[in-house]
Amino acid sequence: MDKSQLTEMTARRAADGPEGRQLTADDIGRILDVLFGTVEQAGTIAEALKARESVTLGSFGSFEAADGVATFRPGVALTEYLQTR
Repeated sequence: MDKSQLTEMTARRAADGPEGRQLTADDIGRILDVLFGTVEQAGTIAEALKARESVTLGSFGSFEAADGVATFRPGVALTEYLQTR
């Protein structure tokens, strides 16, 4: 799945939610760019890692950096979800 597909799927899921919010693919794309960054600008996750902070996204997992290398550790819920498929 590329970024375009991810943004479209996320926009559809947001519209199907209980609040029925209408987020466009452009809205989702901007959020992803701010969170994960672009070629031109680091995202908030990268900025936190550079500041030697870890970033935990609930049951999804956590990002950490050591010796200039970023790592991702999946959360228990994500791991269990992937194993039940």
